[in-house]
Amino acid sequence: MAKPDDRSDNVEKLQDAIQDTIENFREGQDYLSEHADEISGEEKAQIEAKNERRLHSIEGFREEVKDEADDARK
Repeated sequence: MAKPDDRSDNVEKLQDAIQDTIENFREGQDYLSEHADEISGEEKAQIEAKNERRLHSIEGFREEVKDEADDARK
């Protein structure tokens, strides 16, 4: 038998994921700032692309938090 869907801690998990992704984004930015003249253009582009994906993920996580909060109010 399947477990019941327990969504009670989804918002907390999403907020943790947001914080982790923001930290990774900042680390990527810091790395670029500190090593921009030492890394190849390809590596720089890869880090920038990854950070762009992180920004989209953060936006998605925030939408999910909003959805979870709306669902909890019902």
